[in-house]
Amino acid sequence: MRIAMILGVLLLAACSASQQSQYHLVKSTPVAGEGGWDYVKVDKHSHHVYITHTDKVDVLDADSGNVVGVIDGLHGVHEVSLAHDLGHGFISNGKSDSVTVFDIKTLAKIAEVKTGKKPDSLAYEKTTKRLLAFNGESNNSTVIDAVTNKNIGTIALGGAPEFAVSDHAGHVFVNLEDTDETLLLDVASLKVLQRWKVAPGSEPSSLAMDRERHRLFIGCRNKLLVVMNADNGQVITTLPIGDHVDATAFDKETHEVISSTGDGMLTVVAQDDADHYRIVQTIVTQKGSKTFGMDAETHKLFVPAADFAPAKVSKDNPKGRPNVVPGTFKVLIFER
Repeated sequence: MRIAMILGVLLLAACSASQQSQYHLVKSTPVAGEGGWDYVKVDKHSHHVYITHTDKVDVLDADSGNVVGVIDGLHGVHEVSLAHDLGHGFISNGKSDSVTVFDIKTLAKIAEVKTGKKPDSLAYEKTTKRLLAFNGESNNSTVIDAVTNKNIGTIALGGAPEFAVSDHAGHVFVNLEDTDETLLLDVASLKVLQRWKVAPGSEPSSLAMDRERHRLFIGCRNKLLVVMNADNGQVITTLPIGDHVDATAFDKETHEVISSTGDGMLTVVAQDDADHYRIVQTIVTQKGSKTFGMDAETHKLFVPAADFAPAKVSKDNPKGRPNVVPGTFKVLIFER
């Protein structure tokens, strides 16, 4: 009888965990504007969802999913980073080699700071109050004093940076896509402290962190999610994900790691403990939807999507990337 009761409790717990992790589509919100998009940032404090969209940032209300604002006049935007302690946000402009500073409450632009070539990912390190802009074509990071909005230095990386995350304790981790490495940076001294290979992963793109357990989650373009020890660079385990990953998030409340891939999938991975992980759900989104944002408070997922026309190689599109069909851009919203 005792064994049966224990088994029953375990089965109930397993079923509860399984049900908790089942996301479903609840809304599709159309968003005006042409062209592609990049990263999504969800601010649980203001309940705003920032989506970088060609030469503007669309701002959605996280509760309703409706568009509530636009930051325009930008130039090939990639990511939004937020410094709540300063009340400022930052936007990387890949076409003008700059970072735009804006007021989180009003969305008004405050300043423009020059960077290296083609800034993409951003990471705000709050203990030093410094913003790192990672420059895809100059293989370095521009370090900005987020209080004065001044460029105060550069960190040479030795490869092409793709995505970065802060540990909120003076350090930033960044992926180098072309060298298959994740770097540990000391923000105060502007130095590279460690270089860790992500093998068996390759072309590391997305990056998230469990700061409590000191684990990095590295999305790699060879369809692997690499779990790495953030203290020593040891690869703990890997899990299969979809093709062309570009965003990963860690939910510290549900202990789930979620990655989005360009083949139209979200892979949800449960963290049983620091070193053990399992896939619990694969969500179908839409082909081309390689990025997403997660609301850390409500656990909603915001996934940009659009229809695409056949790819054509041109001077402005040397890689032959498919073009977004006008009038089809939208945001898919998933919740439990």
